[in-house]
Amino acid sequence: MQRFALIGAGFIGSVHAANLAANPDVDFALVYEVDPQRAATVAGSFGAAVAHSLDEVFDAGTVDAVFVASSTDTHAEHVRRAADAGIAVLCEKPIDLDLAHAKETAEYAAQRSTRAMVDFNRRFDRDYAELKRIVDSGEIGSVELIQLSSRGPAMPPLEYIAVSGGQMRDQAVHFFDLARWIAGVDPVEVFATGSTMAEPRLADYGDVDTSVVSLRLPGGALVQIDCTRRTGYGYDERIEVLGSKGMAEARRHRNGNVSRYGAGTVTDDGLHPGWFERVKPTYAAALAAFVDALEKGTPITPSLEDGLKAQAIAEAATRSLASGRSEPIKY
Repeated sequence: MQRFALIGAGFIGSVHAANLAANPDVDFALVYEVDPQRAATVAGSFGAAVAHSLDEVFDAGTVDAVFVASSTDTHAEHVRRAADAGIAVLCEKPIDLDLAHAKETAEYAAQRSTRAMVDFNRRFDRDYAELKRIVDSGEIGSVELIQLSSRGPAMPPLEYIAVSGGQMRDQAVHFFDLARWIAGVDPVEVFATGSTMAEPRLADYGDVDTSVVSLRLPGGALVQIDCTRRTGYGYDERIEVLGSKGMAEARRHRNGNVSRYGAGTVTDDGLHPGWFERVKPTYAAALAAFVDALEKGTPITPSLEDGLKAQAIAEAATRSLASGRSEPIKY
């Protein structure tokens, strides 16, 4: 069993705590949180002990791996400390909001042969994994066009927006990772355009709530991603891959599969109310994949390098929003 410590006991930390406790190959040992009361609540709920300092967490005699679910500005520091301690690390995205600092941190970990993973959990969605398998099999031929939708149900609080890094770095980045993972190649150029349709005050942060991003892949294939922060009808996410021989699609997830037939009408179940309800199972699946790789000594993906590449696309997309031009992606 892998002995785990969790850093961060907020909303997403609590999600990870439940998954750590439920995984049969994990000994959920410690919880550390800057708010001791939250740490005690989460630890007590899931049978872990409270770590009263980070020195307790980064102790290879007690812990084999650490799950970093703390505030974004602490991720890089915790990855470095894990590397120094010889402990594996599963880290929420991003490694750091500053790409240069994120690169330095990833290099630091690589030099110490740290077993590390960025929690791009959507890769572990059952439907997206099947889409990836279909593409890799050659069943639909060579990829020519990928279309992805990420449409959130409601605007997050402005306090969150202010520290999120903006729509490209916060929301679209998951789909930049999915696009390069499914295509199997790294995009070379990006054009992004956006508007403030739901919340005009986002302009004060240099951000948008509605955007369309186009990526050019090597060889000329294209990717189109549409992102919105507010739909009014639930959380809406889908991916379609058009190939030279056919097409594969991972459709929208409904919250049920019952259709009601009436006179001249058919009523279907709607979409999930929020993003979390849609992707909740993928967090446990991502953790299971990480633990399995630790147990077997196999390669870990998505790696810190994968995290950097998705972030590099997000940085170029953010530049494109500001410049109004296509921007090269600098990996």
